[in-house]
Amino acid sequence: MTIVNSFLNWYMKKRMHQIELFMKYPDEVQEEWFGSLINDAIGTEWGKKYDYRSIESITQFKERIPVQNYDTLKPYIERMLNGEQNLLWPSEIKWFAKSSGTTSDRSKFIPVSEESLEDCHFRGGKDMLAIYCNNRPDAKMFTGKSLVLGGSHQINQLSPDSFYGDLSAVIIKNLPFWAEMLRTPDMSIALMDNYEEKIEKMAHATILENVTNIAGVPTWTIVLAKRILEITGKKNLLEVWPNLELYVHGAVNFEPYREQFNRLAPKDDMYYLETYNASEGFFGIQDQSDSSDLLLMLDYGVYYEFIPMEEIDKEFPDTISLGEVELEKNYAIVISTNSGLWRYMIGDTVKFTSKSPYRLRITGRTKHFINAFGEEVIIDNAEKALNKACADTGAQIKDYTACPIYFDKDEPGAHEWIIEFEKKPKEFERFVDILDNTLREVNSDYDAKRFKDMALKRPKVHVAPNHLFYDWLKAKGKLGGQHKVPRLANERKYVDELLEMMA
Repeated sequence: MTIVNSFLNWYMKKRMHQIELFMKYPDEVQEEWFGSLINDAIGTEWGKKYDYRSIESITQFKERIPVQNYDTLKPYIERMLNGEQNLLWPSEIKWFAKSSGTTSDRSKFIPVSEESLEDCHFRGGKDMLAIYCNNRPDAKMFTGKSLVLGGSHQINQLSPDSFYGDLSAVIIKNLPFWAEMLRTPDMSIALMDNYEEKIEKMAHATILENVTNIAGVPTWTIVLAKRILEITGKKNLLEVWPNLELYVHGAVNFEPYREQFNRLAPKDDMYYLETYNASEGFFGIQDQSDSSDLLLMLDYGVYYEFIPMEEIDKEFPDTISLGEVELEKNYAIVISTNSGLWRYMIGDTVKFTSKSPYRLRITGRTKHFINAFGEEVIIDNAEKALNKACADTGAQIKDYTACPIYFDKDEPGAHEWIIEFEKKPKEFERFVDILDNTLREVNSDYDAKRFKDMALKRPKVHVAPNHLFYDWLKAKGKLGGQHKVPRLANERKYVDELLEMMA
């Protein structure tokens, strides 16, 4: 395995030259991809509708095609789910990445083309390894296996040729044979739907492997790690896997979990590497070991535009190109991709920290949300759950806010709510149960995290005294129609301030 490790380290580092090229010539690379995407889609239904053949500039493209979201592209996606082709993209679309809905839908189904798999998601995975090997010349990760904690895979019954699953599952299902040889556990376990059984089987299947690196969302990785330590009786993961050297993470803010991972893998040179890999595409990689900023990957078949936040609520928001962004300013990302997502606003907001090369931080979502554990609960989900709980218990709500409770030692996380009632529920505990159960019904990712209390337990709900939110806004000098209570937050600042006022 030492020879294999040396060869793969050398092979991965060869890609660094291409990465350095797009870092040096970002605008030229983006313009080239723009032209390629437009040309490839000329014969699609979408391309004919907007006459892509006559588009000669980015300005024309922006003037002709409105900014899109899932709702506007949904009619095309539903037709693709039923087997129709050449609608948004010319090549066959048979895979769909299922993610939690940011619209009225419970889940979104994002088309994944062969080009997107090869030129975006797979290239992103290889570049991540190239950057790691370049930053750590003595890396020995290829002497063992990668433990990949992915999602589940399901066959879409709408069409015999269409498949959907979590993005990680779609990627695992399509990995080349050589990558599959370096991964654990085997596919029969990695793609299981039942997470309780999956964690148990994964723990037993990987204990005796030589795991050198782990990739997965922090929440489920911690759940798996704790089960492995329970089974083995070991104090930390290094006693199970002495050669563990790398943890690759993404999807949620890592900082609340860092202390727990330091306990799970207590070594000074344990390497933590963040990626920005969404269902819609692979966008960024942490390329510096001493900074959490993400290098924007520019040659993955994605053309980027950005909406300044002052434009976000307009019916026809103005966008700017990469070369026009300013540092430390919030933007919503808009993408056009080699899966046929055209001027698609993915819902993430970012802030650039560098323009040479382009590095950024993920700052949040275009809407209020909680995504501390990968659950992506948005206001639409919360309102539906609260309305159902009120209707069934005779309650009326005046104001509310919610935030995460992060993992604490052996305790799973939860959501913490503060609710000021106009009329209190007849049965408070039933109100909480309905709130919880309805969230599970309308949000598939929240439901997955709530399974058997493994990552999220039942919500903690406080009944606020009368005028609490009024007094809180008043104390901040924010009374008035333009100032509103933040309904959902991915941090504890607001809830902690309110709890202090309640004490």
